[in-house]
Amino acid sequence: MKQTLMHTLLVLAAAGVSAGAGAQAASTQPAYPTKPIRIVVPFTPGSATDIIARIVGPKLAERWGRPVVMDNRPSAGGVVACTIVAEATPDGHTLMVTGSNFAGSAALYSKLPYDPVKDFSGITQIASTPLVLVVAPALGAKSVKELIALAREKPGQLNYGSTGLGSGPHYGGELFKLASGINAVHVPYRGSPESLTDLMAGRVHFILSPVLAAAPLIRSGRVLALGVTTTYRAPALPDVPTVAEAGLAGFEYQGWYGMLAPSKTPRAIINLLAKETGQILELSDIKERIANQGAAAKSSTPDAFDRLVHNEITTRRKVWKAAGVKAE
Repeated sequence: MKQTLMHTLLVLAAAGVSAGAGAQAASTQPAYPTKPIRIVVPFTPGSATDIIARIVGPKLAERWGRPVVMDNRPSAGGVVACTIVAEATPDGHTLMVTGSNFAGSAALYSKLPYDPVKDFSGITQIASTPLVLVVAPALGAKSVKELIALAREKPGQLNYGSTGLGSGPHYGGELFKLASGINAVHVPYRGSPESLTDLMAGRVHFILSPVLAAAPLIRSGRVLALGVTTTYRAPALPDVPTVAEAGLAGFEYQGWYGMLAPSKTPRAIINLLAKETGQILELSDIKERIANQGAAAKSSTPDAFDRLVHNEITTRRKVWKAAGVKAE
């Protein structure tokens, strides 16, 4: 009898501890979100980064029952958008979806209104993507080799567009110049739509563009794709060779998109955002939509994304220096 009573008391005590632990764990879950979420995008509507943000954002809204609002702030290669997010209240209601331009600007500008390492917390990578080297059909260059030959015949007379100083297309353009030994003039724009419009009009001669932005124009024949910058062909452009295959051996560049928050955002919210976004990126329709835009859905832990960003900043500093690129 005593043993039975003792056993019962132990079971009840254990249940009490378990219930208490459960209540404590529940209490650590953040009350989030409590209001609409703003996702700041460093480029214009219709740009590659904007497309990625608008694929993920509505799914977050569906899950939380809260509005997710896109706030496009195109200027200075993303510096304006980064400043807004760095100075925002760190409660998880102001986020940024950006691309590898974040690391490019951080590596290029010696004086910024924010610290790219200390003022931001990585949440997750969203996708990886190649760039695609595109020209206007009227230029007459139908291959990577022909473009390089033309640029060498006319040193300093060809120009290339980008989505802003320090952006992924700017970085890709400088890598292409270094690898091919050509001299071409950089022309920055506010986003992919503007740069591609001027490419079609003949005001710029080539662009290393995000596949997401250029693919519709490539399929319609309004621009000509010469090569993609990864070591593998882009699933969205299977007939387009890699730049290395097309004649510039060893050339490689892979961009990324990801989500960041102000640095003092509670870790519980960072982890929740990473988990929710990661689950969204596993959805078949989301994977398909991102793949159709020429990218590959790819999530990460917050720590892994922080490491990616910090390593990219270091690498890009070296490239900017080798290319002689300075903040204008």
